[in-house]
Amino acid sequence: MKNVNIFLVDDHRIFREGVKSLIEMEGVGKVCGEASNGQEFLNAIEDTVPDLVLMDISMPVMNGIETTKAAIEKYPDIKIVALSMHGDEEYYYKMIESGVKGFLLKDSGIKEIEKAIYSVIDGDSYFSNELLRRIITNINNPDKKESSNTSDLSKRELEVLREICNGLTNDEIAEKLFISAQTVKGHRSNLLSKTNCRNSASLVMFAIKNKIVEL
Repeated sequence: MKNVNIFLVDDHRIFREGVKSLIEMEGVGKVCGEASNGQEFLNAIEDTVPDLVLMDISMPVMNGIETTKAAIEKYPDIKIVALSMHGDEEYYYKMIESGVKGFLLKDSGIKEIEKAIYSVIDGDSYFSNELLRRIITNINNPDKKESSNTSDLSKRELEVLREICNGLTNDEIAEKLFISAQTVKGHRSNLLSKTNCRNSASLVMFAIKNKIVEL
C-alpha cells in the first residue's frame, strides 16, 4: 500500500465503505477518515490534513462546493477530487471555481480511481473522457463567462495544453514533445497566467470552451 492518506466525504455510508475497501484492498492508499457532510469533514481535519480528499458534490448540511471553498481557504495545499454522478453537471463549473483538481465518476473501477488519485497527488488534474463529454454538453452555461482570446498562446503552449486535456502528466508530456519536464512546468505556468485559470482543471475547461480540443 502506498503512503497516501485519503479522506472520504459522502453522505452514503455504503458507498464510502465500498470505496474504502477498494482503495485499501488494492493498495492504492489508506483511508484516514470519513465524513457524511462537509461540516463534519471540516471539523475532522482540524488536527490532521489528509493528502487527498474524495468529495461528494450533493450532501446535506454543507455541500461539496461550500466545503471545498472553506477547506482550500484554510488549507491552500489540500487536494480535492469531486465525486460525480449523472445529474451533477450543473455544478462542475462551481466545483472547479472552488478549487477541485478533478472529477471522478462514482461508478469508476479501481484502476480509474487509482489513476485519478495519483494524477492529482502528482500535481496534475483528472477528468475521465465520459466526464469531459458531459461537460461539453453544458459548455454554453450562461453563468460562466471566460475570455475566448487564445491568440496570446504560443504553438508550444497549445501543444502542452492539448496534452494536459489528454490527461498526461508533466513527465509524459515532456517525453511526448521531446522537451524537459521543467520546460513543461514553465509552459503550464504560462498557460495559467495567460488564460486566468487557477489550476489544470480550469485549463481543461478553457480548452474545451475555446475549441482547442475536440471530444
